[in-house]
Amino acid sequence: MAPETRNGGTPPDDEWPVVEKALDAALVKLNQMRREEGKAVAAELLAHHAVIAEQLAAIRTLLPGVVTEYRQRILDRVRQAVADAGLVLNAETVIREVALFADRTDVSEEVMRLTSHLDQFAELIRKGDEAGRKLEFVIQEMGRETNTIGSKAGDVAISRHVVEMKSTLEKLREQVQNVE
Repeated sequence: MAPETRNGGTPPDDEWPVVEKALDAALVKLNQMRREEGKAVAAELLAHHAVIAEQLAAIRTLLPGVVTEYRQRILDRVRQAVADAGLVLNAETVIREVALFADRTDVSEEVMRLTSHLDQFAELIRKGDEAGRKLEFVIQEMGRETNTIGSKAGDVAISRHVVEMKSTLEKLREQVQNVE
């Protein structure tokens, strides 16, 4: 069935091929523009991904020192308290306190899961399929792991990296809402 004209009639048969050709050309250009925009969005998403990965790598390098620094602070405080009060230092108590701190602040599982989510995110971007909802879910999971790292780590330097990661995750969240 031929399309109707403004006045309710049908266009002459000789006009339809011209209209169809113009419509096909417009659709080709639209699809080309969407592909180019998709490539640009993917590049931006991967750039944000790289920022989060860099911050996570920095956190990984800081983690071993957190417990060591805490142990040293505890020892210094206990030594000072012992010296001030003239008491004998109970090494077991200090070791137990440091072990509890190490257990409370262990974020190795969260770091592992966040690394896995980052890999999954990059894979979804590289596939180029319709991944909007999947990306939103992965970002949500990355946010959970990042929040847990921030709350458990107990270190100012790690907290700074977590803040940067959360800021970048928010940018990702906003950008992914435009992805189909």
